[in-house]
Amino acid sequence: MPTKKKRSILSSRIAGLLVASVVTMALSGQTAPKRPSLVVGIVVDGLSLDQIELLKEYFGTDGIRRLLNEGVTITDVDYGSVLDPTAATALIYTGASPSVSGIDAETIFDRDTRRTSLTLSDPSTIGNFTTETLSPRVMRVSTIGDELRIATGGLGHVYTISPAASQAIVMTGHNGNSGFWINDVNGKWATTTFYKDVPTAIQSRNHRESLDMRLDTMAWSNSMAVGKYPDMPSYKKLFNFRHSFQRNDPQRISKFKHTPLANGEVTDIAGEYLRSMNMGRGENIDMLNLSMTVSPYLYSNDPDVRMEQMDSYLRLDRQLAGLFKAIDTSGPGMNNTLVFITGTPAPAKRRKDDEKWDIAAGEFSPRRAIALLNMYLIARHGNGEWVIGFHNNQFFLNQNLITERDKNLQEMRRDAADFLSRMSGIAEAYTLDDVVAGKAVETTVVPRRNINTETAGDIFAAIMPGWDITDDGSANPQNGDYPVTQRLTAAVSPAFLLAPTLLQPQIITTPVDARVIAPTVSSILRIRSPNAAMLPPLRLARQ
Repeated sequence: MPTKKKRSILSSRIAGLLVASVVTMALSGQTAPKRPSLVVGIVVDGLSLDQIELLKEYFGTDGIRRLLNEGVTITDVDYGSVLDPTAATALIYTGASPSVSGIDAETIFDRDTRRTSLTLSDPSTIGNFTTETLSPRVMRVSTIGDELRIATGGLGHVYTISPAASQAIVMTGHNGNSGFWINDVNGKWATTTFYKDVPTAIQSRNHRESLDMRLDTMAWSNSMAVGKYPDMPSYKKLFNFRHSFQRNDPQRISKFKHTPLANGEVTDIAGEYLRSMNMGRGENIDMLNLSMTVSPYLYSNDPDVRMEQMDSYLRLDRQLAGLFKAIDTSGPGMNNTLVFITGTPAPAKRRKDDEKWDIAAGEFSPRRAIALLNMYLIARHGNGEWVIGFHNNQFFLNQNLITERDKNLQEMRRDAADFLSRMSGIAEAYTLDDVVAGKAVETTVVPRRNINTETAGDIFAAIMPGWDITDDGSANPQNGDYPVTQRLTAAVSPAFLLAPTLLQPQIITTPVDARVIAPTVSSILRIRSPNAAMLPPLRLARQ
């Protein structure tokens, strides 16, 4: 006779087997939900959840509120450090950090020519409607769009519309059908011969409605009464704002691209794509990528651009609502669409506050710093041009000369960093070796994962907050540029996923690594993650 204890253990095991059997039968009876037939990826430069919450009551019900009420909200997508829009977009679409993808900034410093160039520059290509020669070849890894094309045997289409060239190419990937951007010179929608498709909607725009033909009749002004914008000081409620783009302004197209009016051009063309190309209406998944901006407008005469920024959000809300409506009326419908929207961190450089506020500040001159550093190294190591450039807060040493003189590169870097760290305007200076070794983790210097060692400088300098960089070539007052000041800012931004028939509404307040977005989107689409996406997807509540 079994004892009472043995009978209890036996009963527990039988009960466990019965439960497992019931769960197995239940799961075997379930069918996987239908995959979306269209995925829309949107990157919004400078997107802030604080601004969204401030303006929530001013939004309609069909745009940003729909994302908040019906979608998955990730309050803090963490990029590790503030990246420019190109690098942040590459991180989102590849699921890989810049050290792996090779895209750590829009521009790089070329040690041979001693000039800056676009990271995606590719002389082997030809530009359409542009003299720029660009391609994604330098990007070392696959993107969401690449994996979608592979999964569908090339029958799924991937299209991108972006005001910015580098973002257009990163979002399109290696195998996308086309990626178009606004040419800064002629206002045409431009692309590279690396991509083969030129949609009719783009051709029509360029020939009949070219931005260059319309721009001097366009202006950006407040879209509601100035007194209605929240949290504005009384003096700001007395005046409207208005920014125009006159033909005699050489930077008028570049300025336009940094306004919500450019977002409108993007969503207008997106609607035309949906209407003319039957996107998402076939048996395979199609992908449409868009980039927009709500970053602070740097070209205003008034450094205080809070009203302009709020207006950007109000317009973004209406533009998203219009896009969602176009998906319903001209596309496969929102019930068959996955929309993912990610923000990029707000830029670390902003317009300088008026001097009357007497905020501690200064001016840092890279040219002067290079001259002083070179004199110091000459005194220690002999005559020569030891320092050849400064770019993205990085100093570049003359590695060819260092090799010729049989000097130790690591020691030269340490020597230079020690000198720079004592220079006015520099808070910290670390060698590339220190950054790679993780010795600069808790500092204002970029962490190892966010640099490409093949193109990085030798010394990374953190410029003091509040200081201006005066002569690095990034601003030209004759073209209407204004000095910008260094600020420390969080490297986070919100993200939203909306798939009405797939995902339950939820809010994730725990910070999420930005590298998780790509595998999460891929998981929802049931395709492979990009080949360098090493993190697992978020396990989201399904409908």
